[in-house]
Amino acid sequence: MTPDADADDRDGGRRGDVLDRVRLRAEQVAARASHVRLAPERLDAYATELVASGALRPADPGSGPWAVEHPQPEAATAMVLALDTINFGSGWHPVVRKRPGCSGAVTMATNLREHVARHGDVTAAWLAALEPADAHRIFDQPHDDGPVHQLMVHFATALAELGVLVETDFDGSFVALVESADGAAAGLVDVLASLPGFADVWTHDGLEVPILKRAQLAVADLHRTFGGDGPGRFHDVDRLTAFADNLVPHVLRLDGVLELDGALVARIEAEELLEPGSREEVEIRAVGLHAVEELRRALAAQGHDVASWHLDQVLWSRGGAPRYKAHPRHRARSTAY
Repeated sequence: MTPDADADDRDGGRRGDVLDRVRLRAEQVAARASHVRLAPERLDAYATELVASGALRPADPGSGPWAVEHPQPEAATAMVLALDTINFGSGWHPVVRKRPGCSGAVTMATNLREHVARHGDVTAAWLAALEPADAHRIFDQPHDDGPVHQLMVHFATALAELGVLVETDFDGSFVALVESADGAAAGLVDVLASLPGFADVWTHDGLEVPILKRAQLAVADLHRTFGGDGPGRFHDVDRLTAFADNLVPHVLRLDGVLELDGALVARIEAEELLEPGSREEVEIRAVGLHAVEELRRALAAQGHDVASWHLDQVLWSRGGAPRYKAHPRHRARSTAY
């Protein structure tokens, strides 16, 4: 561990801003992980492979179920934040009702978009009043008194928390919430992380480990939606980290950049749910996030300056190929992803 890391431990990990802490803690978890290992000897070759494949070209940000097009900044901002508020549930997706040919994530995003198209723009008052029964209706999910209902409770709770925050602290304006960060990605991550539904922070060997996948993703989605202008203007957007979930670490494992111990691989292959916040689950996500940081350095050494959140998009898109879909990825019933 570096001297700076030691100093950070002594003051509780509070030096620097939230994005500094995400990176530092991921590095520290990687240094002491017992179930997941970064394979540094693989990084240079992997960076070369990504460059040669053309995968580093930026994808079209205006496509897919999460793309938001609306002439009014307030309505567009509200929709982006609402979509990212419910952009979790991969541990429940095997049991939810899906649209034909769609993943669980695409199903949920599309259902919310279509509900808003039929009933009007997202407002803070509407979100604040949401109850689980509303979530079942909006997301077209059966009442099973089991895991599907559990997910709908989480969705309704998270959306209502966002609505209450915007109503109470920002006079009902989602743009005002974003503007409270003064154009700082780290600032908006902090604002969103104050909501329990966005508080993606765990512990590992006594360390507090912030990952904050969806809070960071919301910043990136606003940036993409507005083309870096207005509510999407963040002077430090390229300091965002990877959005650690279960797909990017899966890609890195199958590509040899991450190595998991045999027992953990067997559990994943058997599609056993991991416990959110367990040592294994935190290590998969945190070491995966750190691996993207190291891959970024390897690319920079080859003359390619690629932000970590762009690398996340590259690896996430790569995960849609049949090779990666042929193997199970880890799942946990977590509100983080």
